Amino acid sequence: MGRQKKHGEHANHERWLVSYADFITLLFAFFVVMFASSQADKGKARQVSESVRKALEEGYAVAKIAAILGGTVDDVGKGNAMMRGPGGTKKGQDTQVAKPQPEQAEPVLAELLPSLEFLSRELEEEIRAGKLQLSLEPRGLVVSLPQAAFFPTGEDTIAPAMYPSLEKIARVIEKLPNPVRLEGHTDSVPIHNQRFASNWELSTARGIAVLKLFTTRFGIPAQRLAVAGYADNVPVDSNDTEAGRARNRRVDIVILNRAGLLREPVPHLPQPPAGKPEAPAAGKRHG
Repeated sequence: MGRQKKHGEHANHERWLVSYADFITLLFAFFVVMFASSQADKGKARQVSESVRKALEEGYAVAKIAAILGGTVDDVGKGNAMMRGPGGTKKGQDTQVAKPQPEQAEPVLAELLPSLEFLSRELEEEIRAGKLQLSLEPRGLVVSLPQAAFFPTGEDTIAPAMYPSLEKIARVIEKLPNPVRLEGHTDSVPIHNQRFASNWELSTARGIAVLKLFTTRFGIPAQRLAVAGYADNVPVDSNDTEAGRARNRRVDIVILNRAGLLREPVPHLPQPPAGKPEAPAAGKRHG
């Protein structure tokens, strides 16, 4: 019997598509990482990176990435890179590359929408009576205190009748990690009395008055608060009418969100020179 001729194996001319698809996947991952690292909002960048990581682990792309790094994929789909010696041989099959320790998570600023809804319920009577206003702005949650309800004309003393309303606000601030800025504002009518020589001084003094009440009466840490005086430079209405000027005379309690926090100064404590002990503070005794 004659021998049967062996038919040549069919050549697969589309194998390049597999490598091409793997390359596109890795290129996509690279650009996502570059995008995430360029974002000023680190919290959002971490969310993007985490989403991409999960997406890659659920598919087959992680196997290709692990292969390029010189490893295998374990039974839960995570890369298990091995150390390799010269020539590509594995050294120590059970030795895994040490994973970097995850960096400590930054304190996440609380979402302010629930706080807005809570304060809207707690301060419903005051809002209805026009004694204060609530708004959610790009910089954070703003509680606006009109001068007519909280301060006598030309003075910085808070009306005691408004203490219960301020306490409700303080209790919300106490439960949030967000920093708070107390902003004083006036109308455009110049002031000049025995206590205040300008609107700058009056607007700042009213912000300080709220700060003192929060810290001494309601126990809010002073480190969480900041005071700013804007005089008549940030009006919310026209100064050509009495109604508009009344709206401009106010103190805004701003519970800052992440966007508002970006404009806040960050403390930079000087470090003592290496090898030299820090000089003792004046007036302190050391035994």
